[in-house]
Amino acid sequence: MLRRPDALTETERLHLKAVRARCSELDALTGHVRSFATMLTERRGECLPAWLDAVRQDDLPSLHTLAAGIDRDRDAVTAGLTVPWSSGVVQGHVNRIKMLERQMFGRAGIALLRKRVLMS
Repeated sequence: MLRRPDALTETERLHLKAVRARCSELDALTGHVRSFATMLTERRGECLPAWLDAVRQDDLPSLHTLAAGIDRDRDAVTAGLTVPWSSGVVQGHVNRIKMLERQMFGRAGIALLRKRVLMS
């Protein structure tokens, strides 16, 4: 379900088709996951409201929880699905600094932390 349909082997494709035929919830879930993946990879944030409406119409509580979380910050999610910019590099540096800080917890003061951040 989570892999690209064209990346599946013929056996996997037939197995997934059989499972989807037996369980309507998994069939609906597969459709929603694939449409969200398409929206994510093709940067089509304008499709988000229609996707959320489709998710709410199905009886899938776990996806309802996801939809509620997306609704809390819909503008940011839409921007993340639309704009080509990313703060990934900055977040990587923040993560590295937090890791250094956790490694040194209780051992030394801010001077040594500063030195380790500047040296790494």
